[in-house]
Order: sequence, then C-alpha cells, then structure tokens
Amino acid sequence: MIDRPFYMDKINEFVDTDLIKVLTGMRRCGKTTMFKLIIKELINKYHIPEDNIFLISFESTKYKWIENAEKLDEIVWELTEKINGKSYLFFDEIQNVKGWEKSINSYMVDLDCDLYITGSNSNLLSGELATYIAGRYIEFKIYPFSFNEILTYKSQNKKLNRFEELQLFEEYKEYGGLPYLQQLNKGKMDYINNVYDSILLKDVVRRYDIRDLDFLERLIYFLIDNMGHMFSANSISKFFKHEKRKANPEKVLNYIKLLRNALLFTQVKREDLKGKEILSVNEKYYLMDHGFYKALVGDNNHNEGQKLENIVFNELLRRGYKITVGIYQDLEIDFVCKKNNQVLYVQVSETLKGEKTRKREFKPLMKIKDNYPKYIITEDITDYSKQGIININIMDFLKDETI
Repeated sequence: MIDRPFYMDKINEFVDTDLIKVLTGMRRCGKTTMFKLIIKELINKYHIPEDNIFLISFESTKYKWIENAEKLDEIVWELTEKINGKSYLFFDEIQNVKGWEKSINSYMVDLDCDLYITGSNSNLLSGELATYIAGRYIEFKIYPFSFNEILTYKSQNKKLNRFEELQLFEEYKEYGGLPYLQQLNKGKMDYINNVYDSILLKDVVRRYDIRDLDFLERLIYFLIDNMGHMFSANSISKFFKHEKRKANPEKVLNYIKLLRNALLFTQVKREDLKGKEILSVNEKYYLMDHGFYKALVGDNNHNEGQKLENIVFNELLRRGYKITVGIYQDLEIDFVCKKNNQVLYVQVSETLKGEKTRKREFKPLMKIKDNYPKYIITEDITDYSKQGIININIMDFLKDETI
C-alpha cells in the first residue's frame, strides 16, 4: 500500500468532524487505497477500535446483495447497534446503491458516526445528494499518481539520480499514473486496457444503457486524436457526417457528457482575457489519465506535444487550479490557471529549439501586460527564458509543487 500524503494531510483536517468526506475520482485512481490509509490512520494515530470501523465496497461480491437504500440501512443498523461509541463508516463506490442519498443523510442525523464515501461519477454531488447534504460535506478529488508521487514511491529505498528520474518520466509519459502500474513489471498495457474497458462498460454503457456503442467508441477516438484542440459539437457532427455516420450535435453533446460523468475526460472552456468572459463554444478535452492515449490510439509520435499538454493540465488540476484556455485577440494561451488570488499563464510545447516555435509560444504571453507569472513548459534542457517569461523543464515543473 502506497502512502499518499498529498491527500492524507488534507483529509486528516476533517477526521471526526460533522462533514461527510466525499472522495471522487475515476476508477482505479486509488480511492479504495485512500480508504485503507485513512482507516490505518484512525487505528494508529487516533486509537479508534477496529470494531468501530466498517468498510463496505459495493463492488465486492460480499456486498453485491446491497442493491438499494433499504438493504443498506439494514446492514448499517445491524453493524452499528453492536458497538459502543462512535461508528466510522466507509462506503466505496456508493453510486451502485439505488437511492443511497437519503440513507446517507439519515445516518448523519440518527447515528453518532464519521462518514466517508467514494464514487466514480462526477454527478455524485449533484442532484438529490446536494439537496440533502448541502453545506455538510467536503469533497476530495483523487487523481492517478502524479510524477512526484511516482518518484517518492521509487525512491523509498534509494536516492534516484537524474538519469533514473528521466527513465521514470519516459515510463510515466507512456503509461500514465494508474497506481497499480507501479507494482507491475510486465503487462502494463493489458492493465490499462482493462481499466479503460471497465470504465467504458460499467460507468458509461451499462449505467446509461448505451445502444450505439460504435458511435461512442468513434467519438472517444476523435476526442483523443484531437486532444488539446478546440472544437464544438457542430464540428464533431460534421466530422461524422463526412464519415457517413448520423450524429446530430445534441447526440454528440449527450455522449460527451456521459464520458465526462465517468471522469474519463475533462472539459476546458475558453476565456476571453480582454473581455473577461467565459466563451460558450469551442472547448478542449483532456484525458483524466494520459496513459489511455497509447491504449486507444497507439504509438503516435507526432502527438507528443498533446500528451505533454495533457500531463501538465492534470497536474495543474491536481494542484487545485481552475483552468481555462486563454484567448487574447487571435492568440491562444494553453492554460490560464486561477487559485484563490493567484493566477498563472502556462504554455506547453515539446521544445523551443526553433525560432518559429519560440515566436509562436512567447507571443501570446508577451501580449499579457499584468504581472502574474508566465511559464512555458517544455522538455528542453536549455533555458529559453526571456522578458520575465520562465521556460521550465517539464520534469522540474512536475517536481516543484510550489508552482
């Protein structure tokens, strides 16, 4: 079991509070392991009796019979009435239980409990649950391993040199950050494919009773192949029309929404930096884990820059930034990142070696006249920083969490 202090430090602040702790994230990103880490902490640090802690995974065959709220209530009351003191309830993949929202609310009212839930659906905190527990929960978004977490794991028994770090980065760039990959020497692509198939089947096809699977798979391929490019539902619809497939913009939007709900893709909207407004069309989409790229598209070196962009985007998300694509006149800034009162402007490019490339990447940032930090993240070793715009190597960026 791999420690994840980036999340544990935040969660620890809310242990034994009246707030429901909600851990959200795509399948196999490490939510169940986070539960086990929290339980370990409860026992070792807070000295909570093991008999007071209950972990129910609704994907386990042991609990498959809990299909609805009534059956969930039945087992919760049965478990908690036998103990003295506070109960610590952990519900893993709670969205598998029909009508679970009311039960969660009743436990907070009727039981002396500390409650933790996970889900692999972005709608977990919308709709009914938001109504029942408004203001009574705290969400922790769990992501696949960052590069820094991989370095920490790999350096437990020895100090890594720069060459070893570079090797690990090349692996990370190719396979992504699914935590279990760190325990595999072989079969990594098989595992990634299995995770992808599980997300698609359980969180999209079965959950929403998808009939047009061929269209769904073609749409996913389009989104991945055009990762980091701006497009609209209309442009996707025209693409499918060219392929002699029927797909009106409404259908495209609905299917994209389902993929976002399954936390497979993240949408990034455009922001007019001059007019200070969010634009409603032509978004970008990124994979929640860039390892799926190779699994679905294969080796495609001409899209290397897009993969780097995806890596940087997810890292900025993990660090808590709200991100838009910056539009200034006819120029584009890859990421405008905001957190509290902090703003960052970020460009991502494979290299700045060519004069034409440097001009393209620096020009949008030079147009921005405020004093917020501006970065161009590349794989270069040479430092091309100028006029206050910082060129940083991607490995150094991923390791420096102060940015």
